[in-house]
Amino acid sequence: MTHKMLPRAVAAAMALGLALTGCSSSNNNSSSTTGATGGSTATTGGTTAASYRVAYVARAQSDSFAAWLANEIKAEAAKYPDITLEVFDGQADDDKENTMIENAIANKFDAIIVQPNNGEAQRPYVEKIVAAGIHCITTNARIAGIDGCSSIDANPYDQGAGPAKLALTQVPQNAKVVVLNGPSGNFHTIERRKAWQAEFFDKRPDVKIVAEDIANWNKDEGLNFMQDWIIAYGKIDAIISMNDNMAAGALEAVGDKADLQGILAYGVDGTPEATLLIKDGKMTATALQSAIDLAKLNVAAVHDLLTGKQTMVEDNVPAPVITKDNVQQYIDMYTTAGLLK
Repeated sequence: MTHKMLPRAVAAAMALGLALTGCSSSNNNSSSTTGATGGSTATTGGTTAASYRVAYVARAQSDSFAAWLANEIKAEAAKYPDITLEVFDGQADDDKENTMIENAIANKFDAIIVQPNNGEAQRPYVEKIVAAGIHCITTNARIAGIDGCSSIDANPYDQGAGPAKLALTQVPQNAKVVVLNGPSGNFHTIERRKAWQAEFFDKRPDVKIVAEDIANWNKDEGLNFMQDWIIAYGKIDAIISMNDNMAAGALEAVGDKADLQGILAYGVDGTPEATLLIKDGKMTATALQSAIDLAKLNVAAVHDLLTGKQTMVEDNVPAPVITKDNVQQYIDMYTTAGLLK
């Protein structure tokens, strides 16, 4: 089978379908009253069932992983007849995301799931959710230390450590490398970079970081930085990126430049695009952060909170490393999910 990415126009359309005004679905089309659990009770065909309004505030629909996660959460929520989900696009802008959180509070959603752009910038607004008595979950990345707020995430240190340990024996002696980071206050940025420092750079003092900058999880920013670094430094042996999107952008800048063929590239997320890059020999390794698993855990957790089954949830998805040796199973997974064809 020949696998290729969905056209960007299709991906963009999928993302826009989730943006700003939200995508909502409901199986309850009848009069309602306030329910004891904080939702509403709807009468349909002589039966009474709770109906819960959930807001999902996404970091940015232009980010390939964030768009994937939003789509998976929307699909998973559709399996729960008592949940109506609305998805909002933070557009990778702290002020916009914080405004959306405040609007969700003002609109009295029963639960709000927040995917932070910059955890510390969103912290006071997530605290407002808790203060308003609304069920709250932070995800991808969690904001730690907020009493009364649940979290669903992956362990970002483990995500960085997996590829970093492989790089110990793969990166050549006296290599020159570049590093791409996510937003400065983001929990995943901090922990993944910490893992690379402890598991690779501290153990390989011969390796020189010739350039390092913040590309905000953004592919275009990764491409632009890499273009500048190629001009400034010429031969670069490895790209070390805190996510796949930035690494993919950097690899676009590498293109077919003869002196950069064989460059190593490491990321995190295990996106569909990254799996194809690994299969084609352009990317070296990544660690999976499954949006499918994150979505299942998030929606199950918010349902448990809303129905009173649990009062607090904290959970992680695993972070298996993807290389050329096992990449086909993940390509098959994405093909089955309709993300590759």
